[in-house]
Parts: sequence; C-alpha cells; structure tokens
Amino acid sequence: MTTINPDNLIQPTPSAYTYPLLIKQLLHTPLAVAPDQEIVYRDLKRFNYRTLNHRIAQLANALSALGVRPGDTIGMMDWDSHRYLESYFAVPMMGAVLMTVNVRLSPEQILYTINHAEAKVLLVNVEFMPVLEEIKDKLETAKTFIFISDIPSDPVPAGFAGEYEALLHAASPHYDFPDFDENTRATTFYTTGTTGLPKGVFFSHRQLVLHTLSTMSGLTAPLSQGRLHRDDVYMPITPMFHVHAWGMPYIATVMGLRQVYPGRYTPDGLLALVRQEGVTFSHCVPTILHMLVTNPAIHDTNVKGWKLIIGGSALPKGLAQSALNLGMDLFTGYGMSETCPILTLAQIKTPLMGDPIRELEIRTKTGLPIPLVDLRIVDENMEDLPHDGKAAGEIVVRSPWLTQGYYKNPSASEELWSGGYLHTNDIGVIDPEGYLQVTDRIKDVIKTGGEWVSSLELEDVISRHAAVSEVAVIGIKDAKWGERPMALVVLKSGATATEADIKAHVKAFAEEGHISKFAIPEHVLFPPAIDKTSVGKINKKNLRARYENA
Repeated sequence: MTTINPDNLIQPTPSAYTYPLLIKQLLHTPLAVAPDQEIVYRDLKRFNYRTLNHRIAQLANALSALGVRPGDTIGMMDWDSHRYLESYFAVPMMGAVLMTVNVRLSPEQILYTINHAEAKVLLVNVEFMPVLEEIKDKLETAKTFIFISDIPSDPVPAGFAGEYEALLHAASPHYDFPDFDENTRATTFYTTGTTGLPKGVFFSHRQLVLHTLSTMSGLTAPLSQGRLHRDDVYMPITPMFHVHAWGMPYIATVMGLRQVYPGRYTPDGLLALVRQEGVTFSHCVPTILHMLVTNPAIHDTNVKGWKLIIGGSALPKGLAQSALNLGMDLFTGYGMSETCPILTLAQIKTPLMGDPIRELEIRTKTGLPIPLVDLRIVDENMEDLPHDGKAAGEIVVRSPWLTQGYYKNPSASEELWSGGYLHTNDIGVIDPEGYLQVTDRIKDVIKTGGEWVSSLELEDVISRHAAVSEVAVIGIKDAKWGERPMALVVLKSGATATEADIKAHVKAFAEEGHISKFAIPEHVLFPPAIDKTSVGKINKKNLRARYENA
C-alpha cells in the first residue's frame, strides 16, 4: 500500500462529526420520509416505522437489563418475523453481535455453532424448544434465554428470563445508541457448506452499510426491469438466518418500503400474503420458486410484475420460463455466505430488451457486478481470462463487504483469501456485455473422457424437457471414462418420460452444438424428490454419496 503524506490527510475541525458507517444510520431516512409506512407480520401484527424505532430501543433496553454488554454475542432462533428485523438493528446497534442461528441444521450442528460463536443469550421461538431441550445441557456460554411465541397465552418455560413481547413492553422506548468504530463486528452466522463442520463468517457495521448502499444502487439503476423503488412492497422468501436474508431487510428499511414478514414458509401462506398485501418484490432460491409456480393457488394470485431475485443455485431456463409465463419479473443474483452476499444481478440492459429468447438467457445468467465489486475470472496462475463468453476460469472477487476470514479458523481463512482475492470456488465465463455466467462449482464439474462437462449446463438443458419438474446432475465413477453424468429427474405431476426420452432430448442439444456430446447422461433415474440443504439448495454431496456405486 502506498504511503500518503500526512499533510494530505483530512484533519477535521474538532466539532465535526465524522459519521461512522454504523447500522443505526440506516434508520434516519425511513423515519424522516416514511414514518407511517407499515411493517406487517403475517395476519398477526402491524405497526409503522416510528413504532419499529421504539421497539428496537425496547429490545436493546431489555437485553441490557439481562446483562448484555458490547461484544457479547446474541443468538436468534426464529422464523422470518418483525422480531428478526428488530434484532437486525437493536443487537448490533448496542455494540453486541447478532448470531443468526440456522435452525434447519441438525441439533448437533446447531449446538456446535452456538458454542463456537460463544453466544451468551438465545432468543428462541416456541417451535424450536425441542431442539433447545436436546442441546441445553451442552451449551457452554448461552445461559440466558428469551421465549418467543405468536400465542400470548403460551406459558414461559422454566429457566427463561421472560417472553419477548412482555420484556419489550416493560422496557423504555428510548435508548442512546452509542457511536463506536465502524469496523466493529455486527453479525455472525455459519456457512451451510456440504463438507466438514459449518464455518463462521462475520461482518462489520461498515461492511453491512456498504453492502446495503451498493446493492440498493444496483437494484435502483435500471430503467424498469428488476427495478426496486419506494412504492414496492417487500417480502423475504429467503430465511433471515441465512446471509441477512441477502441483505434485503436492511435495504427495504433504509428505503422506507412497506415490509411483509411471512413467518414459516408454506406456498399457500406466501401466495396468500402476495394477494392480501400486494407484495411486489421478493427473493428466493429456485426450490421455493418451483414450489410457488406449481402450487394451484398461483392461478388465483396476481403475480404479474412481481419482481423476484433468484439465487442460491442456478436458475434452470425451464423453471424461469414457467415463471415468466405467469408474468413474474424474475432475474438471478449471485453471491455466497462469505460475500455478504450479493455480488452480481442479472438485470437486462435496455438495448438488449425486446427479444424474449435473449431476455430469458440474460435473466438466467449470473449477472453484472454491482457497484464496488471487483470481479475477475482467472486461470490457475491468477491471470485474467478474456471476456469472450467462452474462456472459463475461477471467479475471484474483492469488495468492501467480503468476510475477512472464518471465525477462529486461520488456515481456512488464508485459503479463502489466497493471493489477496476471495476465492469463490466457482467456475465462470464473462461475455462481451459484461455478464457473468457461473458454469459450475469446481467440485461439481464432471471430468469424462478428458473433457469437462458442466453439471449446471446439463441441468439447464434437461429442465427444458416438457415433462421435467426438477433435475440434478452428478458425476459417478466410470472405469473407462473416469466419470460419467447421471441425471436425477423429478417429473411434473401427470407427466411421463423415460430414460431414452431424456437422453434423446440432450442428444438433440448436443447435435446442435449447445452442449458437448459427452454430456449425454449415462443413466437417468426418476426419484420422487431430490435432496436439499437446509437453505433449499440441491445437496450434491448427499446425492454423490447415495449414488456413487450406481
């Protein structure tokens, strides 16, 4: 780093406010421009931003009364709710660290993550009491518990400090949130990787504020398609325990949007909220999108213009076309737990609009980098590869909001940041228009007959068969070729297809030059369902283990 002459550094006047980038600063705008805007939790609670501000202060006062001090870690175990939104602000604003507990992990993994993060206080929804009871005696640092329930008459369990709403009701709605170093850790959570123990990632106030502002500027940049604006109604369909629900609740709040929180996800419940509350902006993984577009209630719901960012895994063109046919404005986003998460958004440049085939291709790409993202595709020597849509390399990245390491795991941290760029372990290409396309995870590429076959590209091709509802492709060992592709296909209700049908479908694409002839699957199986991870991604580790000797 270049040394700067001290005389060139800004020397503020003693009375100047240097404005640290703290999460509390995100509340100024909504309170000034949209104080009466609504925040909705299912059909159970409605209040405005003024009340949100008071409830944030009440939560901070309640936690302070229980002994929470700056630097303490507070774990949250709840479904997507107004309470979760309040914790996104109150906990880090008082200088503590919010741990968003992945409640879909196994009890053993939940125990590991809570102990590893050294959480001191746990806020626990009544639905997770069985998990808490199973692990409570093995908790090392968590000794204080707050009870959460949507039913006021539910009794507070023995050993709990109190019930969430009662504690807030007894606390003052005023709290003097202090200034402190913007590099203070604000949140932590654990990756849902499919190898080894979950890894802890962490983010500072500065990182979360910059991610909020950059993602917001990326979302509001287009003329129309995929554009977020003040009149939108926001509802998350990505768990709030997972990468801050992609950071969108912070963005919705700073913009003063009407916000709708659905609690536990069910397709019927989500679609009912879309109808009742006029939801216009959401985000989810392809699995959830598939559940929505195949639910009969979708035909009784006005989803035209509903903007959805699809991320977490590749968006098959077949699924995307089904959503577009219903009038949804969907497009992909890309990132990972370690990147806070958003790096790219697949919004369509205005000159490229108008051709439905081209638009489908762009919407399902990985997207354009949002502001402040330095994204490269590189070879094994970290040399840049051409942006010709053909040259494939590893995606490496820098931005001001990437996790600076794994919590208490220095060796993995150095591996993550080898060469001064964060390594995504994804392979991708960049076309001349600047759009990134992830072609596969490094560990999921299939090497067959000396040629690399992308499991994602093959999944995309198979998804376009009229009978296919879901598909996953894995590599299985082969004595002659090293590996061969195996396709696991879930058929649409009432549809029929055979192994020969799927192979013929892929062969047609290969003959047209869209995919390698080596991609024609060796085997096609038709399971009733495909294994998913705790956040709805296809669990290829489980699938490989199950079918490795097929």
